[in-house]
Amino acid sequence: MADVIDEFRAWLDENWDPDLTVAQWWERLGLAGWAAPSLPENAYGKGLSRNEAVQVSEAIAEHGALGPPGGLGLLLAAPTIATHGTQKQIDLYVREIVTGQKAWCQLFSEPVAGSDLAGLQTRAEQDGDEWIVNGQKVWTSGGHYADLGMLIARTNSEAPKHQGISYFAIDMHQPGMDIRPLKEMTGRALFNEVFMSDARTTTGALIGDRNNGWAVTNTTLAFERAGLGAGGGSAATSAALPGTVAGHLDQAAGSFVKARRSGGGGGFRGAGKMLIDLAKASGAIGDPTVRQDLMRLHTLQEIGRMQTLRLKALKAKGQDLPGFGNIGKLSMSDMMRLQRDVGLRIIGAGGMLHAYEGEAKAQLDLATKEPVNGIVTEMALFAQAPPIYGGTDQVQRNIIGERVLGLPKEPGPDRTTPFSDLPKNA
Repeated sequence: MADVIDEFRAWLDENWDPDLTVAQWWERLGLAGWAAPSLPENAYGKGLSRNEAVQVSEAIAEHGALGPPGGLGLLLAAPTIATHGTQKQIDLYVREIVTGQKAWCQLFSEPVAGSDLAGLQTRAEQDGDEWIVNGQKVWTSGGHYADLGMLIARTNSEAPKHQGISYFAIDMHQPGMDIRPLKEMTGRALFNEVFMSDARTTTGALIGDRNNGWAVTNTTLAFERAGLGAGGGSAATSAALPGTVAGHLDQAAGSFVKARRSGGGGGFRGAGKMLIDLAKASGAIGDPTVRQDLMRLHTLQEIGRMQTLRLKALKAKGQDLPGFGNIGKLSMSDMMRLQRDVGLRIIGAGGMLHAYEGEAKAQLDLATKEPVNGIVTEMALFAQAPPIYGGTDQVQRNIIGERVLGLPKEPGPDRTTPFSDLPKNA
């Protein structure tokens, strides 16, 4: 492993140039296999383990270089297409992802198909070499700046619901795509609802076999849960956004490194250390229950890191750790709730104040002289989301029970009855 990281550091010394445009830098990084090094070599990766890929990410941050293009393209679409796509699809879609040329979103959940995702009702009907898509999706992260979407749609209503689904790439900029932001209680609008009216995709954009989209979907969900779960690393996540909509590709790569260092795009990473520093500064560290909860948070983070190392060791022996992604997702939910509770206890009455817009945030920071409080209150408001998105905590427990522990599946007609004959949610 040390040889790989040394090789990459030498590559950074030779290739990183802050005066390159974002597009030029991402093309160098992506085509060299370092944007997504955990992908296989035929899919613009290096075939590294997840833990090794985390160390590559950390090396980028330590070097002061711009990280790879973030978003759902790199996290979900690229590894799914590398697993189920043809080489032609890999060369088209994955190349554009690792070089940041196209941004992706996930068109999975529907108003009546959230936890019961296989109950989706969006339809795709074949018309020669094209498919005509009609339906509605919701909770579409980044849909407002995505170029392409990972779409699952029903292509056979006479098959049982899990067997009549297909998985497509679809153009988000075409007529028939209506993208509407959904404002959250944090004040942000990261999610969208998407209405598709006679939107079109092609037979060449079908990932995997027709009507076998549920298997492809489960691959995407597995990568999502592993990526969202505890123990991951994103030290070099880019402040620049991929794709044609954000307008970052033609700007200098070095300017986004400065933006990241000053806090742009940082999200809630490093929240444990931030809360410890805040507790020390405020005197709350003297409360033994606060110290206990901070230690619990640190312990959960360390368990996640060690689980990743354990998985790496098993993979090296040709083995696996069943339920790894589901357990990591549950652990992340626990950590977010713990960060919420201990954070609000540390800042006390300041937790009742929150601003939703940029100017109001600046005024609140000026009035309280506690700019970190806004981060804590936003974490607290956001903490309700992780137990829901990416599959609810209840769904994760069902999967662990049925697929890992071998418990009996819930009884019902879903697996044998044609979807058209199943009762539908109101």
